[in-house]
Amino acid sequence: VQLVESGGGLVQPGGSLRLSCAASGSIFSINTMGWYRQAPGKGREWVASTTFSGITSYRDSVKGRFTISRDVTRNTVYLQMNSLRPEDTAVYYCNAQIADFSDREFRNYWGQGTQVTVSS
Repeated sequence: VQLVESGGGLVQPGGSLRLSCAASGSIFSINTMGWYRQAPGKGREWVASTTFSGITSYRDSVKGRFTISRDVTRNTVYLQMNSLRPEDTAVYYCNAQIADFSDREFRNYWGQGTQVTVSS
């Protein structure tokens, strides 16, 4: 099982980016999927998450600007980021709770990370 992210890049303040994260492998089921980020010199922090049933939650600093969504049929989670600010600059990591067919036990998986830089 692996998670592969895409969609990072350099954007000016006020701009938008859309991140994608696709899960692949011998997947039996996926529970919660979400996004975390880590800015230079800081710890990794939770950004947003969505449950299998579609319940979403966000950290306060991104509410109203970021939208998390999920395509269950494609095992993919998205993060639409609007009104980006310099303080959103970080490496963004996808996270998912996945059970594979070997034992159907849920485990925590991480993507490799994608850089988002907000700068003029």
